[in-house]
Amino acid sequence: METQKKVLIAIDYNTNATKIVDIAYSFAKAMKAEITLVHVVENEVYYTSFITSPITGIVDFDSATFYQYMNSESLISAANYYLDKIKKHLKDSKVHTIVERGNFADVILSTAKDLKVDLIIMGSHSQKWLEQVLIGSTTEKVLNHTQIPLLIIPTKRKK
Repeated sequence: METQKKVLIAIDYNTNATKIVDIAYSFAKAMKAEITLVHVVENEVYYTSFITSPITGIVDFDSATFYQYMNSESLISAANYYLDKIKKHLKDSKVHTIVERGNFADVILSTAKDLKVDLIIMGSHSQKWLEQVLIGSTTEKVLNHTQIPLLIIPTKRKK
């Protein structure tokens, strides 16, 4: 008896998240795999940084104002809400969701290992050089530290 395949799809708040989810979901469904979406909350500073802009869809709401209303628990609640919206977008109630705190790459790696997934799928964003220096490349770290196959979906905009 063949065991069911498992796929972990790592999702952030990037504006290309829907593209990543749609491609990853199609791929996982073609494999007839059990699907888990994971979002990692690293810390409040990341979500309010002037270097990064992970919170999308908020107009005329500056980082300083945003920061005074945010804390770890509200970030977790927002992430759960976000993954629930993605699950509804996919129209698949069997999709599992996980929100974890920690380092982006470390949590993706440990979650994949704990769930014994057969494939990790994530996007690769073109990052500004300063962001690259400060936080490094999550995709690169996952790639260099896993034995699990990794599908990377590029999201860099065409010029």
